[in-house]
Amino acid sequence: MANRQSLRDLQERLAQRLSAAKTEAATVSWLAVEARGQRYLLPLVQSGEIFPWTAVQAVPYTKPWYAGVASLRGGLHGVIDLAALVAPAGASSAPTERVTSESRLVSLHAALGVNAVLWIDRLLGLRNPAMFQALADAPPQSPTFFARCLVDAQGQSWQELDLQVLASEPEFLTIAA
Repeated sequence: MANRQSLRDLQERLAQRLSAAKTEAATVSWLAVEARGQRYLLPLVQSGEIFPWTAVQAVPYTKPWYAGVASLRGGLHGVIDLAALVAPAGASSAPTERVTSESRLVSLHAALGVNAVLWIDRLLGLRNPAMFQALADAPPQSPTFFARCLVDAQGQSWQELDLQVLASEPEFLTIAA
């Protein structure tokens, strides 16, 4: 009799945890990152794994935002310098000088069909829609993969990136300089 009660209690606790996990997953929408002082929101459904910084092998004759290739979990991934991609005019001549202990590589989701990672300067956590107070339009002449701009309670602007649009852009898929 006690075993049946314990089993029921276990089932109830598991049901509560599953319900809570579904609610939490529904509210968390973005991975918040920073690249060269700018704040970006990467949709969780379009993002993949987060890797610590690793050695990147430079590839000659590529665009300035293409940092090179890195071996991650046994596969080669193109490393895209997010800061240089979104603001080419602000790209420094030696981007590896920006590498710190907080630098990370965020992969694009495998469903996007691009074996690439975005180099970011640091992770800022997870964000959900309730954390933002206002919407704004993307800046004029912004890249097509810029989605909406959100403003948080502290008045800071966050640029949402549409990684699916980015992964399908011919300019992004052609890395040759």
